[in-house]
Amino acid sequence: MRTEDAKNHTSGRVRLRIVLLAETFTPKMGYSENMLSKYLARLGADVHLVANDLRPYYQLPEYGQIYSTFHDDPPKANTVEKIDGFTVHLLSHIRVLGYVRMRGLFSKLLRLRPDVVQCSAAIGWIPLDAALMKPRFGYKLFTANHTHASVFPLATRDTPWWNREKIRCLLTRAIPGRLVSIQTERCYSISEDCAEVATRFFGVQRSKSTVCELGVDHERFRPIRREAGAAERAQLRSRFGWTDDDIVCIYSGRLTEDKNPLLLAAAIGRMFRPDQHGYRGLFVGAGPQAERISRQAGCTVVPFVPVEQLGAYFRSADIGVWPTQESLSMIEAAACGIPIVINHTVSTRERIDGNGLTYLLGDVEDLTRVLRQLGDRDLRQAMGECGARRMREEFSWEKIAKRRLDQYRFALDGR
Repeated sequence: MRTEDAKNHTSGRVRLRIVLLAETFTPKMGYSENMLSKYLARLGADVHLVANDLRPYYQLPEYGQIYSTFHDDPPKANTVEKIDGFTVHLLSHIRVLGYVRMRGLFSKLLRLRPDVVQCSAAIGWIPLDAALMKPRFGYKLFTANHTHASVFPLATRDTPWWNREKIRCLLTRAIPGRLVSIQTERCYSISEDCAEVATRFFGVQRSKSTVCELGVDHERFRPIRREAGAAERAQLRSRFGWTDDDIVCIYSGRLTEDKNPLLLAAAIGRMFRPDQHGYRGLFVGAGPQAERISRQAGCTVVPFVPVEQLGAYFRSADIGVWPTQESLSMIEAAACGIPIVINHTVSTRERIDGNGLTYLLGDVEDLTRVLRQLGDRDLRQAMGECGARRMREEFSWEKIAKRRLDQYRFALDGR
């Protein structure tokens, strides 16, 4: 930290300058770097988010089929914009050894002179460059890991140490990751299994590994409290031809094989009765499964919506269902007051403690059974109220930002 700022900091008057480094910037989604930046800025920090000039999920083979109509034109490099109280800087990029690297990061950090740098990942060129530049600038470096075991095959396989994939992981992830970890104060993983992946495969030292769950922006994701919220719900349900007696199951995210929302559509198709009220499915997203989902009886597919509008869709539904992988939408839906259904292998059980149920992964019959169990309105209401309360008390970006700011200050104080 700069000498002048250090004096102000010890007297409690400093305005910390925090730089968050992310591979991409996603203004239409409520991702962690956006939300953490927003709430750190509200707490008085001078916050700058630096990202590449790339669209979110640019690396997906099915990008065009999933996101081409949702995201705006490619971001322009070397632009600066103020959003939600923080400043967004977009840099151009190059590819080195097949991976994306920021161009001009050194110059940007030289101009910004941050007290704290927070990376959104623990491995890759961004955290490695930030670690290499740390001695020059003297900031405190923090990283994060969002990679669940469910999407990292080595974490779920029993393989010998000489396995080719394991050796490649050691050379390309663990060793560079350890170099980053040595320069890091803490690595924040969003769940216990993410923390295990970080320490086993990404070189993060266990002594520097911390679990910090994702948060919810409660200004956007909240239960129905007033008449206006009830009217909004009724209007959306009417738009899709549903009545108050229908039980609407919602999924939001990519409509792809790895997420497999088609399984939910198949369960809805089994329970759908055209001549009576019953189960309906709402799928917010796009992808290869979209056409097959829309052909299932009782199922409706709508395109992705910006994060500002997503809460209204959750509040219009009765049950949130994510059949395979973890999703930020789970806790956002729970914050809106609806129960959650996930599969039995998901490690983030804290997201459904008292406010959700599990089904056997890939078993449409068992998913149907669980959804029928939630046909009880009183049970849904009790679970929904529990979820909304827990998300407010335990999964709040405002509270996470306060803790994070304290931890940044402790690191700067040398504690």
